[in-house]
Amino acid sequence: MSKIILNVIKPSVNNMAVRVFLRAAGLDFTEHDVYGQTRTPEYLAKAPSHLTPMIETADLPRGALWESCAIMQYLCNKHSLDQFYPKDPERRAMIDSAMFYLIGTFYPYLARATYPALHFPQYAGEVGYTDADHDTKEQARKAAADALAEPLEVFHTFYMAGKPFIGGDQPSIADIRLAATLEFLEAIDYPLPAWATTHTEAMEKTLGTAYSEPAADVRGYIAYVKAQRNEELTGIA
Repeated sequence: MSKIILNVIKPSVNNMAVRVFLRAAGLDFTEHDVYGQTRTPEYLAKAPSHLTPMIETADLPRGALWESCAIMQYLCNKHSLDQFYPKDPERRAMIDSAMFYLIGTFYPYLARATYPALHFPQYAGEVGYTDADHDTKEQARKAAADALAEPLEVFHTFYMAGKPFIGGDQPSIADIRLAATLEFLEAIDYPLPAWATTHTEAMEKTLGTAYSEPAADVRGYIAYVKAQRNEELTGIA
């Protein structure tokens, strides 16, 4: 079995999900912080997408794999981590659906709502990427923030449906992806519904330092950008 190299940018919740998973799963890996390096020829030779998180292992056909959900699915399949990704087709289908709904519907809203506050690059084609005036960009950002409530309620009523986790009594990879994603909402002081706060707290309690250590990097970055914003608003240099 080849050792896993995990390439990350620590303030990212996409990266946080895999960082939490690898620790919770107890897999042998080495973590590299590649901030500022993802456009280098060396990195692009491995991952022409220039994305993180990205794992490297000789077991993969091309030696590398990116996309957080794909990484977690692969490693669960590779190492028979059924506790995070059950083999039962129906239970697995719900976890897959929750992750795809998150990355396809929920996360695009969240990115539009939080990336301006986080000073993250905007996606091409988005209002935030254009030369539109501040008020127009803020209107678009607020519309995305307002749209978060609907998919959040879908997670609550459909995917969790009275259970403590999407995975049932124990966290699944979908729970890891959701909890990590919710961390970014602190950047805009989004009023999380009570169930979401309870879910995140339960994740941290259940997974312990496997969750809290990667979360500390995300939370630290959010605290930093919020402090900067407060200084700008109060005129303190």
